[in-house]
Amino acid sequence: MRLLLVEDDRELVASLKKPLKDAGYVVDVAGDGIEGEYLGNENIYDIAILDLGLPKRNGIDVLKNWRNRENKLPVIILTARDTWQERVDGFKAGADDYLGKPFHVEELLARITALLHRSIQSPGSTLKNGQLVLDEDRQTLTTEDGKTHTLTGTEFRLLRYFLLNAGHVLSKSRLTDHLYDLESDKDSNVIEAYIKRLRKLLGKERIETRRGQGYIFKELNQ
Repeated sequence: MRLLLVEDDRELVASLKKPLKDAGYVVDVAGDGIEGEYLGNENIYDIAILDLGLPKRNGIDVLKNWRNRENKLPVIILTARDTWQERVDGFKAGADDYLGKPFHVEELLARITALLHRSIQSPGSTLKNGQLVLDEDRQTLTTEDGKTHTLTGTEFRLLRYFLLNAGHVLSKSRLTDHLYDLESDKDSNVIEAYIKRLRKLLGKERIETRRGQGYIFKELNQ
């Protein structure tokens, strides 16, 4: 899953990037509102963390501009803890959630997970599809035979994206866009290699290849 962090506080950015990456998120950073708005319209992100007190263009205007373009990117806004009016303005502008500064990283991670799971009505820190269970906290997969497997970082990110988009055809370019940040070397052959590894764990039927289109993650009874 690819995350856009729009924040100008360099110390805060530095403190967030590692735990976000450790939790399986690919992170791109924008240090001002203009850059953040531009990147948020690129349709390559799964969620955005948006500070409201940004240089060049404030976060409320960035959010309003996204929503005016019918950009439905899930957004968690960061506000000063005692500025209730900012929180109200943020929700009116189209925010999905907010977090007051200062905050614990664990709370941010929990809110990100809850927001991403909300669209597929899957509460908690696990994703399920049939008898498969992906534990996002431990980054492990329990397969239909009851065995639990520890996943590599890329395997985890790829499988989580499949589970959150089960039933949808996902092209190679879309998968690479959501698995790698702006600085990474995006090689679609790597995606093929990791899909092959996932198929060894899941069975070939779980991930179907659609020629000329991409891949679709499905349940066995479909």
